[in-house]
Amino acid sequence: MDRTQLISNVRSNLAGLGRGSLGVPVLLLAMLAMMTLPIPPFLLDVLFTFNIALSIVVLLVCVYALRPLDFAVFPTILLVATLLRLALNVASTRVVLLHGHDGHGAAGKVIQA
Repeated sequence: MDRTQLISNVRSNLAGLGRGSLGVPVLLLAMLAMMTLPIPPFLLDVLFTFNIALSIVVLLVCVYALRPLDFAVFPTILLVATLLRLALNVASTRVVLLHGHDGHGAAGKVIQA
């Protein structure tokens, strides 16, 4: 298989995720994996930072929306953000309980703060 053909196949598969056909199930499986599989503290810090940034973006979009239908996807984003936060809480509790005896920095910098 040619390299350009492989790249075009990957792009078409990733474009299918954006259309909503597989995006939500893949996201839910990723959140389920976050709750069951151990996550390194650095990745947990990155995910916490992403969650805070997502919350700020949603807040700013809500403030600057002129009409209610400008942000009609709000309930869906709120549900996904809540599920992400729940998965992060379970994952961080797991890291603290498994590696809490290693010292202050064992659970990550964001959790420590």
